[in-house]
Amino acid sequence: MIIDIHGHYTTTPQAHQTFRDEQLAALDDPTRPPARAAAISDDAIRESVELNQLRVLRERGGDLMLFSPKASGMEHHVPDQPTATAWARASNDLVHRVTQLFPDAFAPVAQLPQTPGGELGPVIDELRRCVDELGFVGCNVNPDPAGGYWTTPPMTDEYWYPLYEAMVDLEVPAMVHVSTSCNPNFHTLGAHYLNADTSVFMQFVLADLFERFPTLTFVIPHGGGAVPYHWGRYRGLAARLGRPDPSELLRNVYFDTCVYHQPGIDLLYKVIGADSLLFASEMLGAVRGADPQTGVEWDDTLVYVNNLGLTGDEHRAVVEANARRVYPRLDRRLAAGERMTGVATASHVRLR
Repeated sequence: MIIDIHGHYTTTPQAHQTFRDEQLAALDDPTRPPARAAAISDDAIRESVELNQLRVLRERGGDLMLFSPKASGMEHHVPDQPTATAWARASNDLVHRVTQLFPDAFAPVAQLPQTPGGELGPVIDELRRCVDELGFVGCNVNPDPAGGYWTTPPMTDEYWYPLYEAMVDLEVPAMVHVSTSCNPNFHTLGAHYLNADTSVFMQFVLADLFERFPTLTFVIPHGGGAVPYHWGRYRGLAARLGRPDPSELLRNVYFDTCVYHQPGIDLLYKVIGADSLLFASEMLGAVRGADPQTGVEWDDTLVYVNNLGLTGDEHRAVVEANARRVYPRLDRRLAAGERMTGVATASHVRLR
């Protein structure tokens, strides 16, 4: 089985974005009526997914994608909590409907209604609703809701502990994923996302978060930002600062394979190792089209993974087993399906 752990609903029907536009307009002009979540038909959802993520997933040999709301569209920089809650709820409900229409192809991951330095009560409430009522298997956590200005405490601060307690209780991991950059110095896709991935890893190096929460689990996307490339720097800094070697973090921190060229994937594997990698593409996301030098679609990362020369066990770990270990609710869902059909999933390699 090929599990892609990083997909976003970037192709929502226009009515969903219209709802968001009306939300923001109402904040600017309180005389406007409150925005209402759009009424979107099942047919509109099917069309938005069948021609896009589902088609590409199947064409590339994938079986299942973990699916969350559009990352840049989370827009946590908007400070109004009721607006954030309504937007997250509508976005999560739409993702849930996708997974109900295509239960064999998608599993839901939640957007949380964060605001810059805001209370975590509404965030935890939405997480519990998504997991307990809608069957979500994970969540995305934004370490910088201010959108490039970093006004929220580091992810190792006690500020975050109530959320972590809920994650541990619910058995859900979090992908560390920022949203739109509001700082003109940081392009959203080319700088802000990678800055956050790198910064949060260093926050983990500097603290003992996982001693307090030994089962807390994070996925750092986009190949871990600059971390694998500068692994020696992090090891050296840890030694200089009297901290454990960063390899100790790999019990709780995993990296995905959203790296869009073969040398990058090669380095990621050599530094981090198969046991801590989760296959992911983030399609349809930051990059579109094919590399003119190779003819391979930029985000067709299964090609790069298959070119690593992995053993059979390593390949299964990267494309399936690690995901099932990191996302225990997903594993239980898949295991239940296997018991019903009497057929265990098999890792398969697409050949080109």
